[in-house]
Amino acid sequence: MLSVREALNLLLDAARPVTDTERVDTLAANGRVLAEDQLATLDVPCADNTQMDGYAVRAQDCESGSATLRVSQRIPAGTVGQALEAGSAARIFTGALIPPGADAVVMQEQCEAVGDSVTVRHAPRAGEWIRRQGEDVAKGAVILPAGTRLRSQELGLAASVGLAAVPVLRRLRVAVFFTGDELAMPGEPLKPGAIYNSNRFTLRGLLENLGCEFTDYGIVPDTLDATRATLRKAAAGHDLIITSGGVSVGEEDHIKPAVEAEGRLNMWQIAVKPGKPLAFGEVGGAFFIGLPGNPVSSFITFLLFVRPFLLRLQGVTGPVEPRGYSLRADFALPKADRRNEFLRVRVNAAGGLDLFPNQGSGVLTSTVWGDGLVDNPPGQAIAEGDLVRFIPFAELQH
Repeated sequence: MLSVREALNLLLDAARPVTDTERVDTLAANGRVLAEDQLATLDVPCADNTQMDGYAVRAQDCESGSATLRVSQRIPAGTVGQALEAGSAARIFTGALIPPGADAVVMQEQCEAVGDSVTVRHAPRAGEWIRRQGEDVAKGAVILPAGTRLRSQELGLAASVGLAAVPVLRRLRVAVFFTGDELAMPGEPLKPGAIYNSNRFTLRGLLENLGCEFTDYGIVPDTLDATRATLRKAAAGHDLIITSGGVSVGEEDHIKPAVEAEGRLNMWQIAVKPGKPLAFGEVGGAFFIGLPGNPVSSFITFLLFVRPFLLRLQGVTGPVEPRGYSLRADFALPKADRRNEFLRVRVNAAGGLDLFPNQGSGVLTSTVWGDGLVDNPPGQAIAEGDLVRFIPFAELQH
């Protein structure tokens, strides 16, 4: 069996990012991946402006620390003031341009206005509370490199330099289907031995979070012919096929022989718990990943392996693996496993981690109860108080 690291490296090394591009409105670009470097079209700020509501002054006029000045003008944001005369102050509001002649702003809390004059009870230094032109972004600078996945803050930065549209890579096209004659959909009566197909809802939600376009082929009958036919159909026009169930080695598990008949398998089993059976290969020009059928195994292997693979296929050039944080285990795990375990845990009020009592691969409630996973290396027991590597679910679902 491959280690988690070996399996992830195999996936990422095999990834072929999409290359087709389109221009989209910046307002509609959330979650998309930039196809080209984006340059600043102007300085930000575009001119010196004030960080505070207050009074624009000449610093030398206020050296006494208690100077009374005539208020010569009022400058709201979005207007341009007149040159500031010596011995005067301009009432100014956050974001307004600094008038020529002024070299400092005194916040209004340090001033006392009476009629047409103001007493400045502060000796400002030159430049105080002034945002300088270009101090955030200089015109012509690369503000967002190609391969950046756009979040809300990147969209705001693009808008701040006037980018109304951006070039992005096309959305990834994913096909999904689910195997198992025991599966039923919510709303249908459950026959003896049947279960509801929770994986369909989990995986669709994960794909939506990652901005994929997907085709859902539903539940496929547990036969080799039906599995092969659906694989051929799914391979047409999709970048990736994801299945759930049928990847073990039982007589009713048809994914492995179906993929080998229609394409090839490059990976089969990983030393991970939960989720040992995980298939990776290619069918008809599309990548293929077969996830386990147990709901927790399917969920966790998607987060650990499919998510970074999808991000790389989408064209993300930066880190695609989740960050881990050292937190205290407020539980003990005295029996080490030979596989790399991913334990469902929750952060408690003391800043430590509590362990969900049932770590079974079918216990989906643990994923709702928990805040994330402990990445526990193979062969390692955990004593209460040990520092462990914690991966929050928040790092894994976007």
